[in-house]
Amino acid sequence: MFYKRVLSGFALLLSLISLFLSSWIIIPAPNMLLLPLAVGAPEISPWLFGLNLLCLLLAFFCIRQRQLQRLVCTLSLIGLLICASVLVNIPLTQMQMAKAMKQGLGTDYLEQIPVQISAKMQSYPFSLVNTFRGIPSGKTRHQTGIIFATSAGVPLKMEVYQPPAVGKYPAVVVIYGGAWQYGSPRANFEFNQYIASRGYTVFAIDYRHAPKYRFPAQLDDVRTALNFIHKHADEYEADPERMVLLGRSAGAHLAMLAAYQPDALPVRAVVNYYGPVDLTEGYKTPPRPDPINSRAVLKAFIGGSLEELPNRYQIASPINYVTRSLPPTLLVYARHDHLVQARFGRQMYERLRNGNIAVFLEIPWAEHAFDAIFNGVSNQLALYYTERFLAWALFSQ
Repeated sequence: MFYKRVLSGFALLLSLISLFLSSWIIIPAPNMLLLPLAVGAPEISPWLFGLNLLCLLLAFFCIRQRQLQRLVCTLSLIGLLICASVLVNIPLTQMQMAKAMKQGLGTDYLEQIPVQISAKMQSYPFSLVNTFRGIPSGKTRHQTGIIFATSAGVPLKMEVYQPPAVGKYPAVVVIYGGAWQYGSPRANFEFNQYIASRGYTVFAIDYRHAPKYRFPAQLDDVRTALNFIHKHADEYEADPERMVLLGRSAGAHLAMLAAYQPDALPVRAVVNYYGPVDLTEGYKTPPRPDPINSRAVLKAFIGGSLEELPNRYQIASPINYVTRSLPPTLLVYARHDHLVQARFGRQMYERLRNGNIAVFLEIPWAEHAFDAIFNGVSNQLALYYTERFLAWALFSQ
């Protein structure tokens, strides 16, 4: 009898925990403390689905008290339905992404990628096996602590990830996010290792942080890093003529600004993961809820409010630099993003597609920084198409 009571109590507790975690798939985080739950829940939805299913089975086979059994079953079924809202949408989202890639790059873009390169890429947009075991990556060489400049007394460092064999490889310059205020080149190291193992030299670069250093200090640092990479490309087995800028959030904003400047060093393409593109409108219409306090972040970065410095907000907005003949751009956004709303990514896409090559991918269930969970549902989809975009940009042209 005591054993059954313990098991029943465990089943109830487990069902409550499972439903609590699952609920963050649909509940927006009201503050930064709870944001990791809203980011992570959709990405581990297969795990949560299994956990809710386990609770349902425990209710059927281990709980004899009728009311408690009904309660656990109800909690588990609600959790299962919430998790299923992600899982059942994966095939449709994958088809929409495949269509967007062909619309942007051409129906034959995959045929332009060399066979030896495509053979190294992920075979499927989503793998349930990879969700549980992780995304396999190959061996790489890794250099850290490389100082590429000293700005205002601040040493700026980069990390370099290289394929295992000595050679000359296309370059992917990665710029981390963090509201322009925090972060390091170590961020998203799993992605950097993965891309390097597929035949690229990856440069993860640093920049000075706000509020101590305000715009355009961050853009200056990125441009300095690009100049350093061009000058020292041979030392790091990189081809400066085949380079892509890839950024996340604030890093994506800097990547676009750096690539779209009239005097920018030429790059083959830009990859923007959920980056701010219109700081003026972002200040005027922050998301609701607004866990990061968007206006405070922008004021720290720019040096004042929109009312105080309207021209600087315009100068710092990549959308204002869109002209014809810009590098091809991949934009990846999350529909449930409450830091950088997906509508801004779509606006950037609509502006870019008039005279430029652009692809817009939107993940319906995802929140900002979804790719922090490398083997998560959303990042598997994003990675699948990102590596094809990179291969198209760097090997087919």
